[in-house]
Amino acid sequence: MADRGVDLSSLPKEVRDQLAELDLELSEGDITQKGYEKKRGKLLAPFIPQNRSVDPALQSVPRAPGPSSAPAADPPSAPASSSSHSHRSSRAQRCGGTRDDRYRSDIHSEAVQAALALHKAQKMALPMPTKRRTANTHPRAPTSTPPDTSSASEDEGSLRRRASLNAVQNDCWINRSLQPSSTSSSASSTLSHGEGKPPPAVLPAVLADVLAHTRIGVPVHSRVSTKIQQLLNTLKRPKRPPLSEFFVDDAEEIVEVPLPDPHTPRPEGRQIIPVKGEPLGVVSNWPPALQASLARWGASQAKSPALTALDITGKTLYTLTYGKLWSRSVKLAFTLLNRLGAKNEQVLKPGDRVALVYPNSDPGMFWVAFYGCLLAEVIPVPIEVPLSRKDAGSQQIGFLLGSCGVSLALTSEVCLKGLPKTPTGEILQFRGWPLLKWVVTDSKYLTKPSKDWQPHIPTANTDPAYIEYKASKEGTVMGVAVSKIAMLTHCQALTQACNYCEGETLVNVLDFKKDMGLWHGVLASVMNRIHTVSVPYAVMKACPLSWVQRVHTHKARVALVKCRDLHWAMMAHRDQRDTNLSSLRMLIVADGANPWSVSSCDAFLNVFLNHGLKPEVICPCATSPEAMTVALRRPGVPGAPLPARAILSMGGLSHGVIRVNTEDKNSALTVQDVGHIMPGALMCIVKPDGPPQLCKTDEIGEILVNSRAGGTMYYGLPGVTKNTFEVIPVNSSGAPIGEIPFVRSGLLGFVGPGSLVFVVGRNEGLLMVSGRRHSADDVVATALAVEPIRTVYRGR
Repeated sequence: MADRGVDLSSLPKEVRDQLAELDLELSEGDITQKGYEKKRGKLLAPFIPQNRSVDPALQSVPRAPGPSSAPAADPPSAPASSSSHSHRSSRAQRCGGTRDDRYRSDIHSEAVQAALALHKAQKMALPMPTKRRTANTHPRAPTSTPPDTSSASEDEGSLRRRASLNAVQNDCWINRSLQPSSTSSSASSTLSHGEGKPPPAVLPAVLADVLAHTRIGVPVHSRVSTKIQQLLNTLKRPKRPPLSEFFVDDAEEIVEVPLPDPHTPRPEGRQIIPVKGEPLGVVSNWPPALQASLARWGASQAKSPALTALDITGKTLYTLTYGKLWSRSVKLAFTLLNRLGAKNEQVLKPGDRVALVYPNSDPGMFWVAFYGCLLAEVIPVPIEVPLSRKDAGSQQIGFLLGSCGVSLALTSEVCLKGLPKTPTGEILQFRGWPLLKWVVTDSKYLTKPSKDWQPHIPTANTDPAYIEYKASKEGTVMGVAVSKIAMLTHCQALTQACNYCEGETLVNVLDFKKDMGLWHGVLASVMNRIHTVSVPYAVMKACPLSWVQRVHTHKARVALVKCRDLHWAMMAHRDQRDTNLSSLRMLIVADGANPWSVSSCDAFLNVFLNHGLKPEVICPCATSPEAMTVALRRPGVPGAPLPARAILSMGGLSHGVIRVNTEDKNSALTVQDVGHIMPGALMCIVKPDGPPQLCKTDEIGEILVNSRAGGTMYYGLPGVTKNTFEVIPVNSSGAPIGEIPFVRSGLLGFVGPGSLVFVVGRNEGLLMVSGRRHSADDVVATALAVEPIRTVYRGR
């Protein structure tokens, strides 16, 4: 080797530090043996010519014959230039023949175990480096200073000495990097070139040398590499910091806790008392059940038109008379009760639920199916036509059918052909749907009953008449059960509020399977022998002015629309001189409770005022599936003052109070009344959250209704029924105001002067932000009030 003729103690301090660092790298496995020898040779090369003489302290010491024998005299060492040994023999000579033992797995495992035991005993007394530390960064301790063990216990000191002794015996080569004196140099030479354990005379010096150097951060367990020590340090730390460390001390300065604003508007009025509607009159010729009205008109007014359907172009497709409606409904009722099973087996029984699957373009088939179910005393459940198996809406409809226990579906032949089918031609099993049996209700598939068979028409009672579907806030479709007495009472209340007369014509633009389109266009119209002209939604998309043309053609007295239909007709109007709306006495706006409907009503009135439209015929209303019709503006008297409007402060509404706006229009909300509550009903306003406590007169709350003309339950869901259909309001002290149960309408509003009802939003569209309530309807209305954004009007 190149360093055998070099006195390491006479080398400069920088070279000795570099040699020590190089030995440390080799011990930790950061450098190969070949690289180590090459770098060490480069460091010692400048000093070999000046030191030709051989240092006796650096010569090999042969192994003593016995453990107590002293080292023999150093034999002469061969010069480096004449060395003929290979690198392997050189490494064996330099490390005393035990150099490669550090790569053995058993020795490595013992070293790791010793390091773990030492770490546990010392209790973090000695720092464990996580990175390789060079000698340049730490000052070298004086060679004459003994190991400092005064701060450690006796056990800790013995553990240190034992670990140091093991390190000296197993890793003799590490001592060459720490040679501050000739004594340690001699010991290092003995350990490096000997072939066994060091003599007893040399061992104390070696131990002192090792212990002295542990003070500069070199670990005594030299067989543990840096990576293992990093792993130990990682295991000592927790996997994640405690929760308190995620929050800094200055978080309170960034997120300020809002303090109560002393200027926040608060309700100041007295506690509201329930408002009672006008009494429901008793008319002598009102039937005992809705089916009785159909039987009456089918026999006495067989040729009177009941329904006119339009095709996609807006032309008349067919007209169904009351006689045809009655006869076909009777045939369907007889078929459902007697001809569905084999060998006259009765498949359906009174009270069973049946799904009605009909498209919006075929109202006649739906009418026959609906009244056929009523005559058969089975409960119809109108649903939408499924478009595909993966339709998300159809999955929710499946939940409704499952909760209602539906096993049979009625449909038309045209609709059945359009349903998705399997390769074998069978109706596809829709996801989430129960297994259904499909029955086509076209007249040619029905069986004419015998002359002695007549449907049983009992007096209206509390049994369910039909189930209307309703989508909840979470997207679940639930069925609201309407009893037979509620259906009849609702038709009577609508007849009284709208002043319906026999033989009138009604243009219906709404969906005839639910809500106002069903209540007015299918039920109340049959009760009063009204001629209904149904305008499908597809026709409205092709010709938005078609319903206006039908009002003009049929001299209709009543029209059922939404504010979107008013807007589309106004946009499509091009000064058509043949349009005359003077026959209208009621233009019922089904979504008149929306705050933005007032703008559509005003714009439509301005355009068609010159075409005979009178301001007093516009009648907005408020409805919900649970409470059905909540309020309806009555037809006005010509020349009478129009109902007042409320210009409310948006800031006050966000705090749930009613304040007249005094600021600019962008912070104001203009709402129109939806008339008075229905005849025979009782209404109160309660707080939208918490117990149903009565609100004050200047406070916004949820509208509750008590009436015979309303829903009775969510069919098949008794858990959610009680919280909606059996609500007992309480006063400010928490005491119930009575024993009469109310139904939640889901509408937010208040009762204004003259007992007029105002609706400003829905409970499902309520947004809570920083303790303030914002209605989704208010947001839309505010956007529509900003006139520069004209695209909002087009896109709404």
